[in-house]
Amino acid sequence: MAADSAPAGGAASPVGLAGTPPEPGVRKPDPVLVMDRVTRTFGGLVAVRIEHLEVQRGVITALIGPNGAGKTTLFNVVSGFDRADGGRWSFDGKPLTGRPAYRVARSGLVRTFQLTRTLPRLTVLDNMLLAAPGQRGERLLPALVRPLWRGQERDARRRAEELLERFRLTPVRDDYAGTLSGGQRKLLELARALMSRPVMLLLDEPMAGVNPALVQSLLGHITRLRDEGLTVCFVEHDMDVVMGISDWVAVMADGRLVAEGPPQTIGRNPAVVDAYLGRRHDEPEATGGRE
Repeated sequence: MAADSAPAGGAASPVGLAGTPPEPGVRKPDPVLVMDRVTRTFGGLVAVRIEHLEVQRGVITALIGPNGAGKTTLFNVVSGFDRADGGRWSFDGKPLTGRPAYRVARSGLVRTFQLTRTLPRLTVLDNMLLAAPGQRGERLLPALVRPLWRGQERDARRRAEELLERFRLTPVRDDYAGTLSGGQRKLLELARALMSRPVMLLLDEPMAGVNPALVQSLLGHITRLRDEGLTVCFVEHDMDVVMGISDWVAVMADGRLVAEGPPQTIGRNPAVVDAYLGRRHDEPEATGGRE
């Protein structure tokens, strides 16, 4: 699949998920991320209360729901940018509960943000190089002995250049990141996330604020990453995007998981309709007490 073209629709039979019943909290054949009884509250508000959720390895999972459903809060908790009030979760078979964000990223679970977090006063290339993991030259004593880190730095630069070429950012490699368009910053953040060769990406509204031309490019990049074996879970409000590239959809409402299933069936799920339109949307108007 070309990097700048989007697929016509979600996979009818996601690899590894064929025969998986469309039920909230359903067990997956090969989950890479598993959550149990994860809760996050803010005062009296329950933002997240997930009894059980598994994300299948090697597929694109969309996490959807109305505003305030708890999607971004769940991302923040799992990725170490927020704390949970209770529960546990594991990634790639290893416990991840309560780990700080840098350790989560080192484990192979990397995220992006709805509002991009590029470093505007550094060049695009320097933004990429800062994301290279385990740089020996960043430690005091090894920094004094150049042969210890020169080869590693050369490898990091080579990977950064390859990713910039892949995401068509080579022409702006020496520009300050703050001068990029919103869509280019999204591409840069996605490319930077790949510097550490992650196992799974969490993408928080990757299409927000992106013009239609770059949306198609982003969709193509995401599906290509899936085709190369990367697991992707993304939050999105644009249902055309959700139906176009996701293999599986999980739906949240009021902090809870209310539905799961393939994209072609999720829109017909009564729990999903209730979450977006309210439980009384299909009832007749009140008749003033007359039967």
